[in-house]
Amino acid sequence: MREYLKYLKGDPVIWIITILMMSFSLVTVYSFVPILVKIDGGSPFQYLMKHLIYVVLGFAAMYSIHRVNSKYISQLAKFSYYLAIALLLFTVFFGTEVNGAGRWIRIPFVKLTFQSSDFAKLALIVYVSRILVKKKDKLNDWKEGILPLMIPIAVICGLIVKDNFSTAAMLFMLCMALLFIGRVPFGKLFTMGAGGIAMGALAVLVHVTFPDLGLLPRYDTWKNRLTNRMESDSQDVKTAQANAQAKNAQLAIHVGALFGQGVGDGKLKEYLPEAYADFYFATFVEEFGFLMAAFLALLYLILLYRIIKIALKTNDPFQSYVSLGIGIHLLTQASINMLVCTGVFPVTGQNMPFLAMGGSALIMACVSIGVIQAFAKDLEKDKDAASFAEA
Repeated sequence: MREYLKYLKGDPVIWIITILMMSFSLVTVYSFVPILVKIDGGSPFQYLMKHLIYVVLGFAAMYSIHRVNSKYISQLAKFSYYLAIALLLFTVFFGTEVNGAGRWIRIPFVKLTFQSSDFAKLALIVYVSRILVKKKDKLNDWKEGILPLMIPIAVICGLIVKDNFSTAAMLFMLCMALLFIGRVPFGKLFTMGAGGIAMGALAVLVHVTFPDLGLLPRYDTWKNRLTNRMESDSQDVKTAQANAQAKNAQLAIHVGALFGQGVGDGKLKEYLPEAYADFYFATFVEEFGFLMAAFLALLYLILLYRIIKIALKTNDPFQSYVSLGIGIHLLTQASINMLVCTGVFPVTGQNMPFLAMGGSALIMACVSIGVIQAFAKDLEKDKDAASFAEA
């Protein structure tokens, strides 16, 4: 392992965890796709090969980005932000609809899709971090300090919320956490949070009042998910059918017990429409058991710890903010998937980073780790330089 790790700069623990998860995802994707085969046709091997392509692309992106000079990440922040807006606008008008949501851009000439919000999340984290550094002495001023932070968050979240409420809400809360870490005064932070909630409530009110405008096309889906969660014990047939996914996910966890049913031997994955993504954790527990699920959660916590360690060691505030934003995002996404599968949260569209089947989500998670490793590589250089100076 050391022979190969010498080509990978940065934090070796992060490399090991990330590569381990991505490799393991090949096993689980092959095992978790029976319902996809049943609905869309094809074979498990076909989906495995498709996922393998994304794994290779993700690793290539991660490796390439970690080799570049980290100063370019800050310089590209503004360009990435405007590119994210362009991709989101393109998705709004020309996006490909999958499962009732137009979140995807179909890549020409190949049968692959890209979810623009996955790129937008990272772009916003990097851009907000850059503004926090530039405006650090003006955070008490609404016009000079706070408004330049509010506008990018509102624009990106506003473009995402139309087809993906859970991602927009998660990203908004993540940005609020990032502003808190960046020492934005609590009063202004509270006002911004309240303003975001008020804007969301206004959008819902306008949609309910003028439904023909189609402002929130997935509003009924969000409403049903919430009300079905609250009425989980209802005897109504429609409500019971709507709750079937969540109930099957909880049953899969129960059936998995301590040691699981074994790789490929899970049965309830055939009744979970997103067993390989949105309900990944439930299927994982069914086949691998609670002990492996606890180990999986531990891996995510170790990953977050190593990222926080990098954030605290660096002397560059920009690198600290970006690192913490990425670390919190990855752990939050994994936690939401677990909470949905266990019935704590209503059904959302958040999958498990590095493990679930998916293209853009996996690639952008790898890009995020590449950014972290670029920062960690700088710490190695500084350490080597200090050692040389002492010698």
